[in-house]
Amino acid sequence: MTDVFDPEKRSAVMRRVKGRDTSPEMKVRRALTKLGARYRLHRKDLPGSPDVVLPGRRLALFVHGCFWHGHDCARGSRVPKQNRDYWVAKVGRNVARDARTRAELVELGWRVETIWECELQDGEALEARLRCLLDTPRP
Repeated sequence: MTDVFDPEKRSAVMRRVKGRDTSPEMKVRRALTKLGARYRLHRKDLPGSPDVVLPGRRLALFVHGCFWHGHDCARGSRVPKQNRDYWVAKVGRNVARDARTRAELVELGWRVETIWECELQDGEALEARLRCLLDTPRP
């Protein structure tokens, strides 16, 4: 079986994958705004530059794509047929980096939560989870 794209086209497609202001991230931000939360984005002074930071609550949120960060859902556990070894290693490095980042933030006294792309399908569940996070007292 051949690749859907030639290597040049594949490279162009991968360059267009955004790292911030993605639609899953925007969905989380809209839900937080609806709940009246005040937040900051991509704080570079914190390990991993969390996608959303609620400084007063010492809460760092990461909005992760299931494929890119190795979630255990159907989409996250899928491995491309082409260049399989590369993708397994790439996602493995991302998972290891995420664990290190989480540990560093916890060490600094932050609560860290990951919201997975697949969890965004149910808007009510997302809002309930965010409400619970906002109601939990600061550590």
